[in-house]
Amino acid sequence: MSALSILPVFNEAMEIEAALRTLAPSRRRGTEVIVVDGGSSDGTVELARPFADRVIAASRGRSLQMNLGAAIAGGNMLLFLHADTRLPEDADRLVLDGLAKLRRVWGRFDMRFDDGRLALIAFMMNLRSRLTGIATGDQAMFVTRAAFDAAGGFPPIALMEDVALSGRLKRLGRPLCLAARVTTSARRWRTRGTLRTVLLMWRLRLRFFLGADPAKLARAYGYAAEH
Repeated sequence: MSALSILPVFNEAMEIEAALRTLAPSRRRGTEVIVVDGGSSDGTVELARPFADRVIAASRGRSLQMNLGAAIAGGNMLLFLHADTRLPEDADRLVLDGLAKLRRVWGRFDMRFDDGRLALIAFMMNLRSRLTGIATGDQAMFVTRAAFDAAGGFPPIALMEDVALSGRLKRLGRPLCLAARVTTSARRWRTRGTLRTVLLMWRLRLRFFLGADPAKLARAYGYAAEH
């Protein structure tokens, strides 16, 4: 099984080079790295080119960008990575070995923030994911191409595309929850405040499960401004 990493980006000049440098060892082992840009204006594309196998342009929207990356990729195991998330060492091997040994078709990593003050928040997010079988983009979701295609890819919605895809993939089997942790930036939590962010995410997720329009949820989240 061959692996690849897909990064949907928009104005990530501050993060993209560091993110791609951490993928260099897995690239040397044969992992393909694809950056899908949603119209950046800050030099993200130029910074990404030396460190990725492909940098392609797409319409802005994380689900649309990730689906396009998956469509052009050559591997049969897809890993979707945010630009502000860092994978653990040997992430590609952990994923491939774990899927093969446990006969799973999708999964995610445990996560932690780069700010130790949010350790409890990360712990609760990981626990919730284990109990519900729902993964989020901050946990670096991975899935076999066959399962991704069977689930129809990411739905073309403005927010909660990761939650929606998790629901579809659960019909194919429970996720592989790797204890190895990715490290995710706490930049948005620091900007908005921890309590405010927790309450916002709870409210948005509840509204999503109750059938709210994802476009309205995205505006409430500030996605239109931040990507």
